[in-house]
Amino acid sequence: MKMIKRLFKLTCFLFVVGIMGLVGLYGYAYFSPKLDIKNANQFYIYDNQENLVYQGSGNNEWVSVDEISPYLIDAVINTEDKNFYKHYGFDVLRIAKAMYTNIKNGAIVQGASTISQQYIKNMYLDFDKTWERKIEEAFLTLRLEVQYDKDEILEGYLNTINFGQGNYGIENASQFYFNKKAKDLTLEEAIVLAGIPKAPNKYNPVTNYEAAINRGKIIAKLMYNNEAIDDITYQNLFKDELEIYGKRSENDLTMLMYYQDAVMQELETLQEIPDSLIESGGIKIYTSLNMEAQTLMEKNIQNYMNDTDMQVASIIVDPHTGGVMALTGGFDYAVSQYNRAISSTRQVGSAIKPLLYYAALENGMVSSSTFLSEPTTFMFSSNNSYSPANYNDKYGNKNITMAAALSYSDNIYAVKTHLFLGEDVLVNTAKRMGIKGELEALPSLALGTCELSMLDFARAYTTLASGGYKRDLFFIEKVEDINGNVLYEKKSKDDLVLNESYTYILNEMMTSTYNSSFVDYNTPTVMSIASKISNKYAIKTGSSGTDCWMVGYNANALMMVWNGYDDNVEMKVKDGTISKNIWVDTMEGLNIEKEWYDMPNNVVGVPLDSITGEKTNDASRTSIFYYVNGSEYNNQNTEMVFKEMNTENSGSEAEVTE
Repeated sequence: MKMIKRLFKLTCFLFVVGIMGLVGLYGYAYFSPKLDIKNANQFYIYDNQENLVYQGSGNNEWVSVDEISPYLIDAVINTEDKNFYKHYGFDVLRIAKAMYTNIKNGAIVQGASTISQQYIKNMYLDFDKTWERKIEEAFLTLRLEVQYDKDEILEGYLNTINFGQGNYGIENASQFYFNKKAKDLTLEEAIVLAGIPKAPNKYNPVTNYEAAINRGKIIAKLMYNNEAIDDITYQNLFKDELEIYGKRSENDLTMLMYYQDAVMQELETLQEIPDSLIESGGIKIYTSLNMEAQTLMEKNIQNYMNDTDMQVASIIVDPHTGGVMALTGGFDYAVSQYNRAISSTRQVGSAIKPLLYYAALENGMVSSSTFLSEPTTFMFSSNNSYSPANYNDKYGNKNITMAAALSYSDNIYAVKTHLFLGEDVLVNTAKRMGIKGELEALPSLALGTCELSMLDFARAYTTLASGGYKRDLFFIEKVEDINGNVLYEKKSKDDLVLNESYTYILNEMMTSTYNSSFVDYNTPTVMSIASKISNKYAIKTGSSGTDCWMVGYNANALMMVWNGYDDNVEMKVKDGTISKNIWVDTMEGLNIEKEWYDMPNNVVGVPLDSITGEKTNDASRTSIFYYVNGSEYNNQNTEMVFKEMNTENSGSEAEVTE
């Protein structure tokens, strides 16, 4: 009996303590500073001229509950939180049911977040699932519930939620998808919009109409079961196809959202930015985006890719800073939000060769060093062989210069150089230039068989374009809170990792790709667009069976273009002209000074035969070869040295069969 009394007293005590604790929590939440839900999670993105180009959850698109279709409100509540008007921020019964279901299935298959909880989560930049974050979110949910009534909470939620395609808030979404105000949505339109937030990329009707309608039918069933719509209405839903508008009234660039996604992705990595935007009342993000460059790039991509189902990625970088001026990760963001410039890795092909030839210059070779260009099989001590081939099986069957090899993208010359230097030299050089992706020291690496992301690859090329300075590529220049207080500012970092003289020589050598004096047994790789080139650029192309690359730069702009198929369909020969024309029309049209590099004091130029590197009186075959002063007298016949080296070290090096 005494034990029962003690348990009863303990139960009563714990109950009273629990009630007091709950009252205390609600009281503390009530008297805490009021959450500014109308400004929370608001962000503004500006270009490099400080012009506003994007606004998320902005006040000008905020609409009251009275200005939102009752159909939409019913659809959202029945889908997300049918007891919204009955609970105090947490649906205890729903939580218990979800816990039981998840335990029974041995996995998390059901959630129990209320609209209030989801609204709080939407005010965060990330979705950490630590206990500390969950406790913080729970308390903020409590504050939200005691400081605002249900209609105000619902209004805030509907004005800030992500509806896909860069649309935050119901008014933005309604205008974008159906070209009408939120208050004018029909029942079917409202149901479709209510289904998007669960998976914005999957369930928006622009990207996947069928998935959006199927999701809408599930929501309609929920509404019917909850008696929000009657049987006749339910049976007549989605009989006819909905008309989807899918356009934005301002900045309707089909690729700009790829840049904006990259900005938000970078924002999440900045430790200086608070996890929660609630207290800051939103942020202003100043970027390196050049809207003229972005617009011109998109225009040219559309001009050359309208009649193909290939995909594209492109980036324009300021070599002086590493700031990304323009970017696209695909042909049309409305169709695919996958950012191929950042997330995809593709074979870079011969576009890797300038990195190899820089290493060659740094290790004693010169621009007129020669190797024999002819069909070659490389035999290794492991009894493995490697037989690379030139494009279209074109060989000089004679010694050719490094400049000519670069002009034609000669594979035999590249592999010989790679093996001559040692296979680890290219790996180490590429890493020094900024490449973070995995590179294997293999003979085929000289031909770009590695897979890299465009952003990673562009980092290395920016090192060449900057004259040897490795710079982080970035999108965000500065971040301020809503009151103009600076939260983050990009610090410039000039890290000289390459020899400036060798970098200059390589950049000059890369002009051979459109130089008519190299026309011989082969043609320079970008001669097809030479008539469009009116300025001086360092240029290199690259291709695999499934990828086409075009890279080129001067002192003030670097542009890289990739085109190919997501499912790795084999490319046609003509597909390579697409990236070239996109590149040249954009670079030539950029409203940026076309500045070339100043020649270092210790560099000299010598006129020689473009192909053989010998002195000649034939002006049509003459090019200027650049050297570090004194190196113009170096032994240029690297082929003989290579053969001698392999004869002496045939047990460990590659033997050549020609």
